[in-house]
Amino acid sequence: MSRQTDVVVIGGGQAGLAAGYHLRRRNLDFTILDAQDAPGGAWRHMWDSLRLFSPAAFSSLPGRPMPHQFGREYPDAAHVVDYLTAYEHRYDLPVVRPVRVHGVHRDGARLRVETDAGTWSARAVISATGTWWRPFLPAVPGREVFTGRQVHTTGYRSPEQFAGQRVVVVGGGNSGAQIASDLALHGGIEMMWVTRRPPRLLPDHVDGRALFDVATARRRALEAGLPDSGGVASLGDIVAVEPVRAARDAGLLKAQPMFARLTREGVVWADGTAAGADAVIWCTGFRPALSHLAPLGLRGRRGHLATDGTRAVGEPRLHLLGYGDWTGPASATLIGVGRPARDAAHRIRDLPA
Repeated sequence: MSRQTDVVVIGGGQAGLAAGYHLRRRNLDFTILDAQDAPGGAWRHMWDSLRLFSPAAFSSLPGRPMPHQFGREYPDAAHVVDYLTAYEHRYDLPVVRPVRVHGVHRDGARLRVETDAGTWSARAVISATGTWWRPFLPAVPGREVFTGRQVHTTGYRSPEQFAGQRVVVVGGGNSGAQIASDLALHGGIEMMWVTRRPPRLLPDHVDGRALFDVATARRRALEAGLPDSGGVASLGDIVAVEPVRAARDAGLLKAQPMFARLTREGVVWADGTAAGADAVIWCTGFRPALSHLAPLGLRGRRGHLATDGTRAVGEPRLHLLGYGDWTGPASATLIGVGRPARDAAHRIRDLPA
């Protein structure tokens, strides 16, 4: 027996909660299915030293400002988990957990959501599962023969995991820079940071507030038919949060070119230069976690589904939220997900009954 509702939201992290806020404002009946056993989404699994790129006031979901974290301008992940937990309770959002969604199927005029806790039938589905659950590892030669430890960003917690070791950090984005800085500032670890291209740190005064303004200006320019400014990507790749600045200023954050392959004992560059390593941390990004949508047959290049705003082109009853700019400008950020969540709720409200 299927449980009937207007909307099923898959994922109870920041994107799912923002969707719930706007669905409630439009008086729609909905259920949020979350695979986690507690609130907080992916923020519950971040490394200990992680800091937001923006102050709390610029890191809020719709309707409820994030409170300031005492003693810190840029909140840590635990503060975000507390905020999301309070947000969920404040709006009494109907989150059911832990529920793992196996697949979304077409079922006549409705969509059928099959889970390990039963079946839901809905007029529309919002997929808000994010990317954290699908880490990407590049096909680097020798990865299978390296005898040291290999972890992705998702498996990193603190420098103590690697005390006394030689660690290679791979990746020139924010995660790579923050984890490399974390290790470099911790005594007793020999850290090497490698990137495919020279890393580009943003100016020290540029944080998430400025990045959101730039992304918003780009969106407005494109909507007005003006030339593409390049947005955030035109400024740089890495926000110079406090630990990154500290490691940089101490001369500890110098990137090496990407190596050509791994060996049993370490890494080797194309010119034959070699370095020993006890561990490799792959800060190499993520892919959208969309396996539950496979029954709909919508998969595109690199796992992306074609969208018109948040709505799937091949299935107008499906919306995707929080996966990056292809599902709404800055939609993978706390402050940026509100607008596309509002748009998705608006379009779902207008679906035929």
